[in-house]
Amino acid sequence: MQIFTTIADLRHWRRQQHATLGLVPTMGALHEGHLSLVRAARASSDLVAATIFVNPLQFAPTEDLAKYPRTFAEDCALLEREDVDILFAPSATEMYPTGAETFVDVPNIGSRLDGASRPGHFRGVATVVTKLFNILQPHHAYFGQKDAAQVAVLRTMVRDLNLPVDLRVCPTVRDTDGLALSSRNRYLTPTEREQALAIPRTLHCISQSISRGERSAVNLRDHLHQCLGKAEGLRLDYAELVDAATLLPVETVGPGTLVAIAAYAGTTRLIDNLLLPETEAQP
Repeated sequence: MQIFTTIADLRHWRRQQHATLGLVPTMGALHEGHLSLVRAARASSDLVAATIFVNPLQFAPTEDLAKYPRTFAEDCALLEREDVDILFAPSATEMYPTGAETFVDVPNIGSRLDGASRPGHFRGVATVVTKLFNILQPHHAYFGQKDAAQVAVLRTMVRDLNLPVDLRVCPTVRDTDGLALSSRNRYLTPTEREQALAIPRTLHCISQSISRGERSAVNLRDHLHQCLGKAEGLRLDYAELVDAATLLPVETVGPGTLVAIAAYAGTTRLIDNLLLPETEAQP
């Protein structure tokens, strides 16, 4: 695996490649969810590129940029094991040199769900992903369904800017206890992790209600809030039923409805979701 830290060196490499390139953008602290994206890229691309960049633009001043887990050596070993061809790991100054003032914003969709809770977050995401697409020029880019609001923002961005990349969304990967894998899970104490399991359990209950024929978003949202309100130790950020493409609330659930939850276990913010229709209930 070749490792590049500068845009100039990476572009020199890219100009010499004429095969299909699959890109997996990450912030490091890799887990099986990231590796599932790498495997999807490997299955449908001649070359696979991963990025590790903890993007300061998507963190608010009160968020966890300084303590975000950085495990570069371990991450490299995992990517090597998955036969990744190149890793782009730039510094913040390489990506945002002094005087940089241009941003990419998707203001409407980017202000919903996580965007409402974390103002400016999706502007940071859209900006860095646009830069990565421009630098690496991938044919395909792979993202996880767990980050459903991010997917909606990026799909809109790609459409609106006519970017020549195919976004591919892969299923959420869960641990054996049902918790969606996240780099932030390592922050959880054993007690907090047990409390966090109320999130996938609630999604499972909502899935069962829908399977039994419930279609009222109002009723299902009430059920969501009742279940999460009873969950000891969790502090709810949002629990909503929205259209997966626009992130706007729906009145009746159906194909394309997203059941989305964000909640805090201790000080750790966790997100999870259920995208309808499901062929089978999530655990």
